[in-house]
Amino acid sequence: MSRTCSFMKRNCDRQIRRDLMTSASKRLIKMSTKADAKRDSGLTIPEEIEYIRDLPYGEENRFHSLDVCYPKEVNPNEKIPVIVSVHGGGYVYGSKKVYQFYCADLAKRGFAVVNFNYRLAPYYHFPDPILDIDDVLKWVYDNSKIYPFDTENVFLLGDSAGAQLACQYGVIYTNEEYRKLFDLSLPHLTIRALGLNCGMYDLYESAKKGGKRGCFKDYFGGEPLKQYGEKLKVLEYLTKDFPPSYILSAKGDYMRVFAEPMAAFLDEKGVENDKKIYGDRKTGHVFHVNVRSDIGREANDDEIAFFKKYLVK
Repeated sequence: MSRTCSFMKRNCDRQIRRDLMTSASKRLIKMSTKADAKRDSGLTIPEEIEYIRDLPYGEENRFHSLDVCYPKEVNPNEKIPVIVSVHGGGYVYGSKKVYQFYCADLAKRGFAVVNFNYRLAPYYHFPDPILDIDDVLKWVYDNSKIYPFDTENVFLLGDSAGAQLACQYGVIYTNEEYRKLFDLSLPHLTIRALGLNCGMYDLYESAKKGGKRGCFKDYFGGEPLKQYGEKLKVLEYLTKDFPPSYILSAKGDYMRVFAEPMAAFLDEKGVENDKKIYGDRKTGHVFHVNVRSDIGREANDDEIAFFKKYLVK
């Protein structure tokens, strides 16, 4: 097949899948696009941050690209801790463009931040985003001589769907039995802690209750319990070796109900964690991504302070 024909076929397949997207996902995309544009209107990357865009990390041109940002004051041979940020968006929405200002703001706190696109539903399905996280982490290691990445001090964070993905990858990283279900090998770096922000964490229960509708229907693409079974039982495989975790939410966050049970579950497993619920009823979902928000900056400062407790010199 010629490149032109192959390109046309891919576009046709994508349009078909787009047409099959649930109305709930379409509403989420429309609402989020408008809200994110309003939130970030007029923002620019801080002058003191080096921001490198559109680096490929895989074969899918549309999704497999990432940005790297870090303080310009970093010396050429200096290595600084790394944050890998997993964006939210219900598995159907979101991009590194939407998270560029948030990631640049994190970089101001002395980190190299990797901000990446991953494969979205309904064009791709579970567990493709997890495989993309694994590829990004391996890209970080492979490129640690080019960029100021301290691969012994890596932190993984995400919000909303990204928090669920970060949590799931934390289990993959620390449990060989679960990792084998995905046919993955450990990346040659050290994840010191996780940031679990405004997320849902019990994937199996969520798939059981809502796997055939809305964003989950687009993400799983059919019968999740029959298709994926054991891979969905994330929390059953979570052990005491799970990375220390900072769990944040807000009083107006509709996913706040998952924060307390997750913190209690980590306590039960003997995993170090800290949980904080921010703001008031007007402080909503993924509030911390708004770099203009005082309460958002406070939450990010607290999370970074938590990460710094686990840095290894």
